[in-house]
Amino acid sequence: MPHLMNPLLKSIIIRGQFDSVRRRQCLQYLKTLRTLQYDGFQTIYLGETDIPESLVTGEDLSNGYSVQTPTWCIVHAGGSQGWLPWKYRMFLRDELCIKQEDNIFLEFCEVVKKNYGKCAVVVKGRGPQEDRSPPEHREAEVQPSSPAVINLTSIVCCPEVARSYGHKLLCLPPHYNYLNPLDSAWSSLKWFIINNRREFCLQSIDSVYSYQFILLSDLISKGLERINLSKWKTLTKKVRRWENYYLGKFS
Repeated sequence: MPHLMNPLLKSIIIRGQFDSVRRRQCLQYLKTLRTLQYDGFQTIYLGETDIPESLVTGEDLSNGYSVQTPTWCIVHAGGSQGWLPWKYRMFLRDELCIKQEDNIFLEFCEVVKKNYGKCAVVVKGRGPQEDRSPPEHREAEVQPSSPAVINLTSIVCCPEVARSYGHKLLCLPPHYNYLNPLDSAWSSLKWFIINNRREFCLQSIDSVYSYQFILLSDLISKGLERINLSKWKTLTKKVRRWENYYLGKFS
């Protein structure tokens, strides 16, 4: 009579295997990052976030109607020294479906080198070679080998380009997004948009229609300015505490 494993027990075992791989990936990432920091590399976090039109206008789209509205993608970078002194990029999501920007990362690496010297550039992304094999087949694949490219939604990040400028490109392991202070910075930006969008809104009324104009670029720029150096230092110190905790727990 064949032995049938309890589905709940099977789920626990599989989850434990995944957790083991994730911990190994996180530990390897942290050790690599710390080695680079000890070697004099500054840590810069590069990422992007989506800003839907409804967030900017305050429209309630929960009426059940499927209405496709524009979404903007903002790309920026920062670290313990604040936002990188580099003009952030903003794209319409529909345009990114047609053409993905691939020259921005080269410009970004040049600006980073000019301002900070050699840097460890941390991104979140999924390379095209991401493995979907079972966890038991991935136990030996936790070494920090760099993928050929790391695809964000809006730009392509290439380790070879980073290396040509003296930088090292690192990909943050999945499920550890809170080790990236940029996520908290994006949240602060979105709250600023929600709380201050009316101040950047112009109204125009004619004999038939009423128009609303929102100074989107000014709204985004002011929101980014509000995330100042002091806030960035607070966010990066919080990440540093998590890193120390995991280095002590997983080692």
